[in-house]
Amino acid sequence: MSKFTLEEKNLICIYNTGSRTGLLSELTQMQTHLEQDETELLELSQSVMDKVTAMSNGEFDSIAAELIADFEE
Repeated sequence: MSKFTLEEKNLICIYNTGSRTGLLSELTQMQTHLEQDETELLELSQSVMDKVTAMSNGEFDSIAAELIADFEE
């Protein structure tokens, strides 16, 4: 999980749909709504997308499980 910065982890938590492809789709959609001066968020989301694209579904599932709190305990 250390391959993601705190900001990247937060972005994943916000846009995670439960699947790798769903997250990528949501981030792509979000980028279309960014204003021209929102370059920092664009760069952050692109960084997350690059890292997630390079992962397998299994790798993504394991990091997603780490990000989501288990409220049933």
